[in-house]
Amino acid sequence: MSTQVQTTLRSPEAFSLARRAVEEMERAGVWPTPLNFELWVHYLGDPESALGREMVRLLGAGDVFTEGTSEMLAAEYLPRGRLSEEIRDAGAVLDRELSTVSEAIAKAQKSQAAYGQTLAGASAHLEGDSAPSALIGVVAELTQATTFVQKENATLEKRLKTSTKEVARLREHLEQVRRDAMTDALTNLANRKAFDEELLRACDEADRKRQPMTLAVLDIDHFKRFNDTWGHQTGDQVLRYVASVIGRVSKNPRVAARYGGEEFAIIFPGEPAPIVEAALNSIREEVGTRALRRRSTNDELGAVTISAGLAQRRPGETGSSLLDRADEALYASKRTGRNKVTNGERLENAA
Repeated sequence: MSTQVQTTLRSPEAFSLARRAVEEMERAGVWPTPLNFELWVHYLGDPESALGREMVRLLGAGDVFTEGTSEMLAAEYLPRGRLSEEIRDAGAVLDRELSTVSEAIAKAQKSQAAYGQTLAGASAHLEGDSAPSALIGVVAELTQATTFVQKENATLEKRLKTSTKEVARLREHLEQVRRDAMTDALTNLANRKAFDEELLRACDEADRKRQPMTLAVLDIDHFKRFNDTWGHQTGDQVLRYVASVIGRVSKNPRVAARYGGEEFAIIFPGEPAPIVEAALNSIREEVGTRALRRRSTNDELGAVTISAGLAQRRPGETGSSLLDRADEALYASKRTGRNKVTNGERLENAA
């Protein structure tokens, strides 16, 4: 999802965009299914995106907008659709590999059974009084059968090695797809889905290890002003810069995510509020001291500042409750002048 669409969906303009999406679908004679609604919201929210341009082309050509068209667009342009397509493709490859291996194993089993019968026949010959010429024939037959089985086993071993490599390649590929699906494309930080999962995991770990954990929420001050004044591309430049500073301070085991539009979140496992407050102030100071310029024109953008709030988790507290308290601390920073960090613990004590 583009930054422009994300920003719109987290503002009062979202209602207008939703109404426009339904109206445009009705005008185009398209059923308002959840998938179509998502496509139209992306299209109308950012007409200059790759999806937007393709939608304009399709609608301008007068093509019938079928379910197949929707699925094709979702698979191509929506991250979730691309992930599903990758998983389906990987499943098909795995299915082919398993089928090939099963055939090779079945063939090897038949060879082993035939070899067993050959050995049984040879044993029967050897038990009787056989002439030397007959023994020579038995040995020759055994030698031939053994050579054949060795070849079959070598073929099976080669097939298994090839399949093992292919499965390893697929596993690595799917892991990369999973990482891509959990990463915000603009900032390269974790996205909202990854953050939600990591917050749940971090809460469980804090209870299990009986250790502190602190959550911080950060927001770029007056970000809408940057977009309105300089355009969304410059707004993206500001987002990437702030994200780069946050990312440098948030090395593992800390987890930084783009939580929404211009809002970020950082999970601090095992760290109490005072340490987190110092880390947030270092981010705030670094962001505020650098003079940014617009890449296309070299115009000065003015000061970029951030506000932040933090809350230290209480034993047994849910992630949503912790997030609410961190948000309250962030809003306190906004209300009292911005460009500051508010410690939710002191805020609650003062209240």
